[in-house]
Amino acid sequence: MKNKFRIEHDSIGEIQVPEDKMWGAQTQRSKENFMIGTEKMPIELIYAFAVLKKATAKVNYDLGNLSEDKMQAISLAATEIQEGKWDEHFPLVVWQTGSGTQSNMNINEVIAYRGNQLLKDKGSKESLHPNDDVNKSQSSNDTFPTAMHIAAVEVVQAQLLPELERLRKTFSNQEDEFKDIIKIGRTHLQDATPLTLGQEISGWNHMVVKSEEMIRESLIHVAELAIGGTAVGTGINAHAEFGERVATEVSKDTGYSFVSSPNKFHALTSHDQLVYTHGALKALAANVMKIANDVRWLASGPRSGIGEITIPANEPGSSIMPGKVNPTQSEAITMVATQVMGNDATIGFAASQGNFELNVFKPVIIYNFIQSVRLLSDSIRSFHDNCVVGIQPNVEQLAHHVSNSLMLVTALNPHIGYENAAKIAKQAHEQGTTLKESALQSGLLTEEEFDLIVDPSKMVR
Repeated sequence: MKNKFRIEHDSIGEIQVPEDKMWGAQTQRSKENFMIGTEKMPIELIYAFAVLKKATAKVNYDLGNLSEDKMQAISLAATEIQEGKWDEHFPLVVWQTGSGTQSNMNINEVIAYRGNQLLKDKGSKESLHPNDDVNKSQSSNDTFPTAMHIAAVEVVQAQLLPELERLRKTFSNQEDEFKDIIKIGRTHLQDATPLTLGQEISGWNHMVVKSEEMIRESLIHVAELAIGGTAVGTGINAHAEFGERVATEVSKDTGYSFVSSPNKFHALTSHDQLVYTHGALKALAANVMKIANDVRWLASGPRSGIGEITIPANEPGSSIMPGKVNPTQSEAITMVATQVMGNDATIGFAASQGNFELNVFKPVIIYNFIQSVRLLSDSIRSFHDNCVVGIQPNVEQLAHHVSNSLMLVTALNPHIGYENAAKIAKQAHEQGTTLKESALQSGLLTEEEFDLIVDPSKMVR
């Protein structure tokens, strides 16, 4: 069956558009001119654009620049986009014009198409134009960075922060549950002085706490919106109050506090705020890398590794070795961490390319930002649900490592001096004896004194 087309036109001329698609000429040109890769513009950005277009329509109406019928049509069409009804009509790839102009026009055209259907159904004689009405008082140069910031705040708030909260609560519970289980500490992958398993997990917990604090703090800067700057930051063709009013409407719609950027020239050409927030995401990636590595080291074995904790056996670990179970959740989340670190390099380099009045690397910045948030959210949820909640101490192995460690000798330092304590530890290691036996051989202290001083429970408080 042959595809059916309709003829659409733009300032360049006419072009065929599939009859069953809502987009118009400029979207079609982009679709045909940028057949690059498979990476599509994130749907979260499209939804953020819908929020923005609804807000701009309301403000244009309030300012007397748009009729009530047109405002309502734009608003309803944008709401339907937010609800995911028209996802298939946003086909454009990331690798397009660096200002994101074609994606701005994609949503303008879809809103105009759907809005005109709604106007017709209502019996209105008015019709929407994608540029003159849906894009009124706007430029791609200020709408795209505005949508970037709206999307960034929404994905972090809705996807990532709830997962961090769940992980933090579980670590907090384990910190308390395992607070009396003494284990040997390790620094440089070598034995160190003791601590409790709860204390060790408290370090993981605070990593999550600090990451959450830094991410939340960074979002204050992302809350500034470029809208109102139009083409180069001067606000040409927009009312002087347009930016502030749109920010207010966006805040009402999303439930998050947005403000108009105090300097639109900065807002169009710089993306330092997203670099800053993604830096906090990279810090989180570094933390989850560390936590996941600790977990798989501590669970290594079951008989030839450290084996101080056990983790859930979720799937067979080998296609050749029967009964093998691997720390697969740690492996997945650490791969995500490397991807986020790579994304951070891309975002930082792209943000540095703000030539004159406009950064033209916007699509790749927001694509990588949203991918990082999505991957961190999903992997933290998976790591939590399929690994962390099932962590259990191997009490016998933990006790064995404590009793067998030579670093308990550290407690003797204040009593017999560092050098004498080192001789005792070295002799015990060379002779294969216990620390206590070597200490008593030294004649520097009695058995009663040794037992009183070298008490692991006193070393962890």
